[in-house]
Amino acid sequence: MENILASTMTAVGLILGLAFLGTGIGLGILGSKMAEAIGRNPETKSDIIQGVMVVAIVLTILLLLLFALVFMLLFFNPLLS
Repeated sequence: MENILASTMTAVGLILGLAFLGTGIGLGILGSKMAEAIGRNPETKSDIIQGVMVVAIVLTILLLLLFALVFMLLFFNPLLS
């Protein structure tokens, strides 16, 4: 039983760590491309920012759903009998 809990905690750490790492890298690349696009064509600033904010909100919602999944895995572990 302790082995299952240790494996679950390791999996939770890896899931959350890689999710935040991927999101951070992705949003960083998105921000750099947004700045590049605004620098090339400043008239479209509001359209570009609106699109980026939609993407950022969707990513935040997906991270919150991941938190819900991870905490369900921690507290309602189907591997424990």
